[in-house]
Amino acid sequence: MAVRATLVTANPAELGDRLVDGRLEVSVMSAVAYARHAATLELLPDLAIGCDGPVRSVVLFSRRPPRRLGGARVLLSSASRTSVLLLELLARERWGVAFDATPVPAEPGDLERLAVVPHDAALVIGDAALMLAARRAYPCATDLGAEWKAWTGLPFVFAVWAARRDAAPGAVRPVHRALLASRRWGLLHRAELAGRAAAATGVTRDACEEYLRGLDYRLTRRHLAGLGDFLGRLSALGTVPGVPRSIGSAA
Repeated sequence: MAVRATLVTANPAELGDRLVDGRLEVSVMSAVAYARHAATLELLPDLAIGCDGPVRSVVLFSRRPPRRLGGARVLLSSASRTSVLLLELLARERWGVAFDATPVPAEPGDLERLAVVPHDAALVIGDAALMLAARRAYPCATDLGAEWKAWTGLPFVFAVWAARRDAAPGAVRPVHRALLASRRWGLLHRAELAGRAAAATGVTRDACEEYLRGLDYRLTRRHLAGLGDFLGRLSALGTVPGVPRSIGSAA
């Protein structure tokens, strides 16, 4: 499906910023960024990046179990705001600990530098998390998707797709259709994509395929219920202004 568009690559936090300030018209963005700017954005139906159990690419690597991290120095990936807020919520309400958090770059190319920074734990996402898990450098690896599911029984939505409300509908609709088609193709070719990922990252093909099978790209009522639960908890803490109507009314 041919679509006239310019493809922009960046981490989730950067893409969200570009959508909010008008440099992009359609983008994937963190769920929290969407909640903060829902008044100017339109949620694209049935598209998200989430999990219903282990996600494998959003992991707290630590030298001791999470419930023993009170007062610890924790490095936080600066690439995903939703993952950081999920960790902070789990620490506060599930594990009952508070720690000293330091945002750091944590892309694959940063892992060697990360290793020499004094810390007790590190939140790492994406390819870097898969690569770090393969090294088994930490005694504990806590999957935040699995922790959320164990706590709430619901899926977790890390990112959504959104368009600016001032974007031309005629430009947005073809992109949405193309994204749905791309998802269908990807689900049919996971083994091929896992092979490409393994070649690019050095992570085993089996681990890459397991990771891809664990991701959930839907945005059903159940996913919206999980997202509404998460945003509702953040709203109670004053972190987001509230649960957007597009999420709360559909959940």
